[in-house]
Amino acid sequence: MAEGKAKKAGKASLKIILGLILLVLGTWAIVGWWQNLLVLIKGALGIILILAGVISLAIAKE
Repeated sequence: MAEGKAKKAGKASLKIILGLILLVLGTWAIVGWWQNLLVLIKGALGIILILAGVISLAIAKE
């Protein structure tokens, strides 16, 4: 029984460590490629607005 709890605790610890590593890498990527991220957002803004308009029209049509 105690062995099963130890395995669960080990898995939870591994998930927490992996999550923290991914958070650090994600933050580093955003800071490092900030200008590229802004270009991507600006490029996608038109498509997002078009999709929002289409969805609004579809909802209003019902």
